[in-house]
Amino acid sequence: MGHHEEKNGEMNGGKKDRLAEAVALREAGRREEAREKLVALAAEHPEDAETAYQTAWAHDVLGLEAEAVPYYESALAGTGLSSEDRCGALLGLGSTYRVLGRYEDAVALLAGAVEEFPEEGALRAFLAMALYNTGEHHESTRLLLRLLAATSGDPSVRTYRRAIEHYAGDLDATE
Repeated sequence: MGHHEEKNGEMNGGKKDRLAEAVALREAGRREEAREKLVALAAEHPEDAETAYQTAWAHDVLGLEAEAVPYYESALAGTGLSSEDRCGALLGLGSTYRVLGRYEDAVALLAGAVEEFPEEGALRAFLAMALYNTGEHHESTRLLLRLLAATSGDPSVRTYRRAIEHYAGDLDATE
């Protein structure tokens, strides 16, 4: 009886229920099964940004970065993502571009994401990695030092926070 009800739910749409089921499968470690369900759901609802985001994530966790890209791009082009999911999609796509060697794309995307979500330290960390990959070592180090100074709980880093922030602004300063 339960199985029959589930099928009727699928036939009547049930997009939210099917999305929740696929996310639960992924969280339970049944990643390939979740990916298959999400691919089918995304094909049926190509306009749905949340489904595209979850489908991208399902590919990413399986190491299928290239396959994740169009889903991330679709999620970000659409509307309806929560602020938290939009930030996650930007981080996911930027990181995926970097892993695929698309360093300039990663820098451009992550720099925009940092402007949109300045409080998200993870975005700055991934931007620093992408900057490193493009040869922008000075800017990469500056970003990481500022992030370290702002977020570290290490007592010795906190003691020297002002000096770290000062020299992060000009790494070549000698005075």
